[in-house]
Parts: sequence; C-alpha cells; structure tokens
Amino acid sequence: MGDPRGFLTTPRQDPRRRPVAIRLRDWREVYEEFGDERLASQAGRCMDCGIPFCHNGCPLGNLIPEWNDLVWRSDWQAAAERLHATNNFPEFTGRLCPAPCETACVVAITGDAVAIKQVEVGIADRAWQSGWVQPQPPARLTGQTVAIIGSGPAGLAAAQQLARAGHTVAIYERADRIGGLLRYGIPEFKMEKSVLDRRLAQLAAEGVRMRTQVEVGVDIDATDLRRRYDAVVLAIGATRWRDLPVPGRAAAGIHQAMEYLPAANQVVNGDLPVSPIDARGRHVVIIGGGDTGADCLGTAHRQGAASVTQLEIMPLPPEHRPGHQPWPTYPLTYRVTSAHEEGGERLYAVSTTQFRTEPAPGSADRQRVTGIELVDVELVDGRFTPVPGSTRVLPCDLVLLAMGFTGPEHGPLVEQFGLTLTDRGEILRDDRYQTTVPGVFCAGDAGRGQSLIVWAIAEGRSAAHWVDAHLIGAPSALPNPIGPRTRPLMA
Repeated sequence: MGDPRGFLTTPRQDPRRRPVAIRLRDWREVYEEFGDERLASQAGRCMDCGIPFCHNGCPLGNLIPEWNDLVWRSDWQAAAERLHATNNFPEFTGRLCPAPCETACVVAITGDAVAIKQVEVGIADRAWQSGWVQPQPPARLTGQTVAIIGSGPAGLAAAQQLARAGHTVAIYERADRIGGLLRYGIPEFKMEKSVLDRRLAQLAAEGVRMRTQVEVGVDIDATDLRRRYDAVVLAIGATRWRDLPVPGRAAAGIHQAMEYLPAANQVVNGDLPVSPIDARGRHVVIIGGGDTGADCLGTAHRQGAASVTQLEIMPLPPEHRPGHQPWPTYPLTYRVTSAHEEGGERLYAVSTTQFRTEPAPGSADRQRVTGIELVDVELVDGRFTPVPGSTRVLPCDLVLLAMGFTGPEHGPLVEQFGLTLTDRGEILRDDRYQTTVPGVFCAGDAGRGQSLIVWAIAEGRSAAHWVDAHLIGAPSALPNPIGPRTRPLMA
C-alpha cells in the first residue's frame, strides 16, 4: 500500500471549481488543476484492502489499489498502464462517472472515501501529456470484418478492442460527428470535446473506420450490412426519451433535453451560429432532477437564462447514506453538482398536472407555454398521491423535459434486422451479448437500459470478447470484465 496511515492522517481533498462568476462566461471545464503532489497524497489514503470493495462498485474491474499505490510512489507511467489495462477511456470516466467505486470504498464505512475518480482522471491526463498514450495497431489482420452501429462509449470500446485483435472495424453513426452522447449529450463544461477528439484520433490510427451521417435502416439496409460484415454490434444506446403527456404538451417552448443539449454543443463547437432553442433571457423550468437535468441547468446558465427552476417528483433525498441503502451499495443522497452551485432553484416532491399556454404571436392556431401547473405529491403505498390544496402555477416560457430514457428506438433498424425485444423494450440478447439473430450482438444501453458510462464501456469490452470468439471460432484472449451476469439477458 502507499501511506500505511494515509487514511487516518490525510483528509480527503477534491479539486476546486473555478469561481462561478468566471466559469459562467465560458464553456471550459469547471475544475482547476489539482497538482501531482496533492494527487499522490490522496492516492496514499487507499488502504489496499484485502478485499477491495471498490472493485465491486466498478463494473470495469479497475485495478484501483494498484494504481493508487503507483501514484503514491510517483510511478506515473506504470499507473497509466494499469489504468488502461481495464479501461479504454479513463479520461472519460474520470470526468463523467458518478463513481460507484467511491461509495463502495472501505474507507467510506466510517469516513470520506478515497478520491478514486480524481486520481483516475489525473493519471489519464498525465499519460496524454507525457505522450504515453499511443495507437496500438494489430501486428496482423484476421481478415474478419465487424460493423459497429453507434459511436457512444459502448460502441467505441467494442471498436477499439476488436481492432486491436486484428479485425477490420467500421463504425456507423447517424449524426454528423462521432461520439454519441459523449459528443452531443455531455456539455463542454463537463468534458471538453478535445478530450474526445484525441481518443478518436487514436482509434483511427489503429485502423477503425468511421462513417458519419449514415443511419442504418434508412440510409443503408440492415440486411445488406449484415451480408457485408462477418459480425455486427448494435450500440445504439437508449435514446427513446420519456415524455410528459399532460394538457398543453404540444405548445411551443416545450422541448426534450436531447433536443436542447445537442444544439448547444453544436454552437460551442462552431457547427451552428446560434441554437434554435436558446435560454437567453427566458424563465426556464427543467422537469427531471438527474444528471441530464443538471446538464440542462448548467447550459441554461451559460446561455444567460433569466431564471431556472428544476423539478423532481421524488422527495428531497437525505444528505447522508440512509440505513436501508447500506455500504457498499450506491446510495441516493442529496448531491450538489457544479451546475447547481451556479444558481437556480430545486423543487422536490412536485408533479406537473398541465402546461399553461397562450396564443403564439402571429399564429391563430399555435399555442406557446406560459407556465406549469404543479401539485405537491407524497408517496402513499408506493404511489405518488397529490396533496390536497397544494396546486400552484410556476410561470415560465421554456420547458425542458429531462425525465430519462425508456430504451432503444424501435425503428427500421430493429425491423430490418428482425430483432426480438424484451418486455421492457430493450434488445433481447444472451449471456454472450448475441441477439436472436446469429452474428448480431448488442452492447450498452440498447440491451441493458439507461445506465452509467462505466457500464457502457464494460459492456463494449465484454461484447468484443464474445464477438472475437465468434469470429475466430476459439476462446478469445480479449478481456471480459463483466463476467457472470447479475440478471439473465435472455428470457
């Protein structure tokens, strides 16, 4: 282990965020530099447990005690090697993952967890700055071909693993740029897109072919694609958003979060002059209290919203781990993201009953939103029940729906491949990630449902393991991080 008494003598430290007044003027990442010395002292807090429960919290099986020890000893290059041994994109997870490894940390039983996420991103960034992250093209090609549909974290992880195994890999992406939600769902202030672009350059140098603005099932027939490739991996995500079918929903000024966030990212990246959905000077209400809602909140602040209110149907969570969510599970506690720190109001235990509207200027038929009718709710026998006499109206002229996703889109791709879906609407697959169609595999949220970036990368790596075995007709040497499934994938 690093410092034998580190967890007793060194308090946890997290990186400081840039002052709110300054960071709201730009779209750069919110955190200040942490420094190698402070990072090493934080890594020294790791106890190197006999049974490292942080592994239980991380689906990638990251070798956390090992690279903590190496950072403490200032062996950064070895730490980077151990980090990349289990994670293709630690600079992504170090910025975007909610760190279930930390809630499973043994130190967290009685104190503050080791700052695992900060150590991870520190190693990754040091590796890039030092030139240690280089393309790893295969020594020889197998002659087998794989099509990856979708370029989010699951698709990118599967593509890199299979390309390094010697297969010829092509990624198909319907958007105009590669990256999926990493590109268009994650705001720049959480991860600058240069972080994504440098990793994509590595994949390209390893032989991965990237084809944008090609929607499989529309621009190219899925059955033709299957004939052209020896295997297909579906990594299309869970982009079917949850809607709010209450009176007034069709009014102008009400948008899904994933209509709002991509346009904002395109403006920041110079692909659009202005966003068609801009919060400047507007009174914004965000329905949904999760990460996507927080992303909308930070974006609205930077666009210059007059006010922002975020609504959540669940009650206010406790500040500390509740007794019914014991260690090492991931608890639902009150969290303040950088976006919440920047302003706005958060309302809990409220439900929207209808949207108030008025005629839109210059249109006799079109309505625009002017407010939201709310009611307080409480949980009674597991159901949200309105509180009598609590109805009120919250004025607004822009509403963003950030209520999560219900699974993959059920369009021409699903029909042309002849895929079978689960009762929940996900793509049915077996414990080797193969769908009911031979040679067609599924990884990430499309088969798992809406989940975390670490699960997406882990599933991409595991799917690559089984695709490789399918192609070579023998056990694969690629890692399979997830191992036995926590629930059956094939009914």
